Amino acid sequence: MSGFGDDEEEYRGPVTVVLPDDGGAVEVDAHLAGHFSPLTGDYRWRGRLSPSPEVSRAFREGARTVVVRTPDGFEGAGTLDEANLWGGHPVNGAGSPPFAVPRVDLDESD
Repeated sequence: MSGFGDDEEEYRGPVTVVLPDDGGAVEVDAHLAGHFSPLTGDYRWRGRLSPSPEVSRAFREGARTVVVRTPDGFEGAGTLDEANLWGGHPVNGAGSPPFAVPRVDLDESD
């Protein structure tokens, strides 16, 4: 069991975290998941990044918004949270997620 909801798409693997203010880019592993929110009409995603001294340093220096990019070229802007017990940072975002999700054509009728 992943700890995320059953109706959520998931991604596990390497990501590039682009830090703000020319902080560079850091490669880490991540576990991300998300779902379409019918209440807000957008896609909500969240997850956790593996421990990284560079990400932790950027967080301590005030970085909160980062871009998370998967090797397939998908990317999404996310917000970092305080490091967890294992030293990794939770991240969450709304809008385009940094992983592939099924496309739904609202104009198609059955």
